[in-house]
Amino acid sequence: MVSERAAQVLVASNRGPVSYTLREDGTLAAKRGGGGLVSGLSAIGSDADSLWVCAALGDGDREAVRRGTGTAGVRMLDIDAGVHADAYNGIANSVLWFVHHMLYQTPLEPAFDAEFRRQWAAYETYNRAFADALAAEAAPGAAVLVQDYHLCLVPGMLRELRPDLRIGHFTHTPWAPVDYFRLLPDDIARQLLRGLLGADRVAFLTRRWADAFAACAVDVLGADALDGTAVGVHGLGADADFLRERAHREDVDDWLVRLRERVGDGRRTVVRVDRTELSKNIVRGLLAYRQLLADRPEWRGRVVHIAFAYPSRQDLAVYREYTAAVRRLADEINAEYGTDDWQPVLMELDDDFGRSLAAYRMADVALVNPIRDGMNLVAKEVPVVSDAGCALVLSREAGAYEELGADAIVVNPYDVTATAAALHEALTMDPAERSERTKRLAAASTALPPTAWFLDQLAALTEG
Repeated sequence: MVSERAAQVLVASNRGPVSYTLREDGTLAAKRGGGGLVSGLSAIGSDADSLWVCAALGDGDREAVRRGTGTAGVRMLDIDAGVHADAYNGIANSVLWFVHHMLYQTPLEPAFDAEFRRQWAAYETYNRAFADALAAEAAPGAAVLVQDYHLCLVPGMLRELRPDLRIGHFTHTPWAPVDYFRLLPDDIARQLLRGLLGADRVAFLTRRWADAFAACAVDVLGADALDGTAVGVHGLGADADFLRERAHREDVDDWLVRLRERVGDGRRTVVRVDRTELSKNIVRGLLAYRQLLADRPEWRGRVVHIAFAYPSRQDLAVYREYTAAVRRLADEINAEYGTDDWQPVLMELDDDFGRSLAAYRMADVALVNPIRDGMNLVAKEVPVVSDAGCALVLSREAGAYEELGADAIVVNPYDVTATAAALHEALTMDPAERSERTKRLAAASTALPPTAWFLDQLAALTEG
């Protein structure tokens, strides 16, 4: 049954635009999020009723659903916590993420056993809950934009329930090449692809990921697999207006003073800001910086690596171990090369957006060297807010390479020696060249800002 207040435009994602916290006095506090989807839905205006369908992610969210405490334009699904954990951590983050980022140590993993099948059933249940909710809430002929690898099965399930809808799916991660995608059990590979191909349109951050998806579909399902489904590309850009305004607020100026004091007068900076996500390649970045100090002793005492790496997915043991490895290596570099008045690595393992923006502003070099990344917005944000221009050392495996590679110093993310050489090249770049490159990087980085990115997807779905 379709809701009486059916929506014309719907977004579905694991995380929604609002979250709730349960206070000690039993009341609920709501916190509104930001980003391209939020601003994009707002930009639609009153001409179309919109709805965001998302999961209740914590106790506060679940309590809000039970109490009927809602936010206009949002439907939060109270999916069983065990089902969500199996679908989100067991499948989405421990299987699909690993496949698309090519992170498995294949002599040992994966092993698709009975436990995997149990968790896969939870992933199906989780996707079914979204499909049922969207089917109930969508107006006839409505546009539905499903987001990311958590919800790969939703388009196919929703198509069976509501063939009248215009359905799109956007994948924010890379897509694995055929040989790596085929690590998945054959039936699961088919189910994933058929789920996505239930959409009228599937889209990706770069042409490379779109082509990889198309190749997998043809290889697994046959030459006519893509019949009826368009494949598109929308390269998410940085929000220049927001970043430039936010980067000059009082808290950022305060952080800038503190960071400059910690770095010391006259020293150059190599900046990275990342989650401690396995794909971000923080360890090899630190190894490359240590190699720079070993190979180029003239930089000792003259450069500081500002590394802000805030913890990610700490409920998974492999991520906790990785975060610990990052900290250990930073400590080793400081112990090996540090002096009474120079700390080679300034490492912080907590998230502070104002502090990150201050580091962006003072960066001489931005190091972005992921093993594999759907886009990587840090590579796009630093040139936008840099005070004096910065050189970008960029992995060729980042989605941003497609747009920024011409003006970056491009590296193989596995090659520590070459990355060290790239850092030296970046640190010694002529200031005039660095300034001109930064201008071009900033222009490319902001070509499709978040609101335009969302509206571009919507237009392609509804007008295609």
